[in-house]
Amino acid sequence: MTPTPRPPGGPDPRTTVVVITHNRRDDLLHTLGRLAELPERPPVTVVDNASRDGTAAAVRACHPWVRLLTPGRNLGALGRNLAARYVTTPYLAFCDDDSWWEPGSLAGAADLLDAHERLVSVTARIVAHPHPDSPGAWARHRGRPYEDPVVAELRRSPLPAPRWLPGPALGSFLAAATVLRTDAFRAAGGFSPRLVLGGEEELLAADLAAEGWWLVYADHLTAHHRASPHRDATLRRRHGIRNTLWFTWLRRPVPTALRRTALLVAAVPKDLVSVRAFADAARGLPWVLRERRTLPPEVEARLRLLEYSQVHSRARRYVG
Repeated sequence: MTPTPRPPGGPDPRTTVVVITHNRRDDLLHTLGRLAELPERPPVTVVDNASRDGTAAAVRACHPWVRLLTPGRNLGALGRNLAARYVTTPYLAFCDDDSWWEPGSLAGAADLLDAHERLVSVTARIVAHPHPDSPGAWARHRGRPYEDPVVAELRRSPLPAPRWLPGPALGSFLAAATVLRTDAFRAAGGFSPRLVLGGEEELLAADLAAEGWWLVYADHLTAHHRASPHRDATLRRRHGIRNTLWFTWLRRPVPTALRRTALLVAAVPKDLVSVRAFADAARGLPWVLRERRTLPPEVEARLRLLEYSQVHSRARRYVG
């Protein structure tokens, strides 16, 4: 897909924003309001994952300019795959229903992708906003925006990078703060239908790297996140542990997979949620072994360099 030149000072036709949502109508409407204010005027596709709170009707009434897809069931991250079928722009930006892009950042990411043909994704700096309906977070941060703790890890990424890469190389990406090449996303199959939601980016990122693509962090670009209080943190933790185990055994060498599994056992809370997560992962073992395909040595070497920061991360905690 050939990039479309951006008219100087005008709307940017290069990037479509894809938003998935489930039962978070008010958060979504806030996000769509922010996206509508962007100078880039990006097309926006919303996938309503079978919300029961009037989300679809509210989007039609308040934001008729948005393409709305209603698959009739909760597809999780696969809603992004569905939306990508309709994307006609060379790049697509993912966005959660409680996150949005800063003016100019979509255009900046598209500029980087235009300039570097082996670059597949650009992840922006994340600024977090305490939600007014989350009293604890609001009081802790006095209602003020703050830099997400994961940003420091992205800036200090230990991965070696080619000289042309316009920032730190990454081993994965954060969907709500990333712009990707549409064709590469489709060619890789998008997000795995097995993982549904919760750390689903890791498998796709590794497969893109295995195809020779590079992922980068861009500190001069910004995405905003106002974490919704209407989320099932316990279910997200369960899925996150399960998906980490599945990715590890799908793509990492056996010695590494064994070591990573042991580290995960030591790191997760010792409770029923973690037990169920490991049981979920064990039930998937037959298909994991059938579909197992280890990464190329150069990609595996990069992922090993990330293990120390992952184990000692202050941002990647299993909570909920």
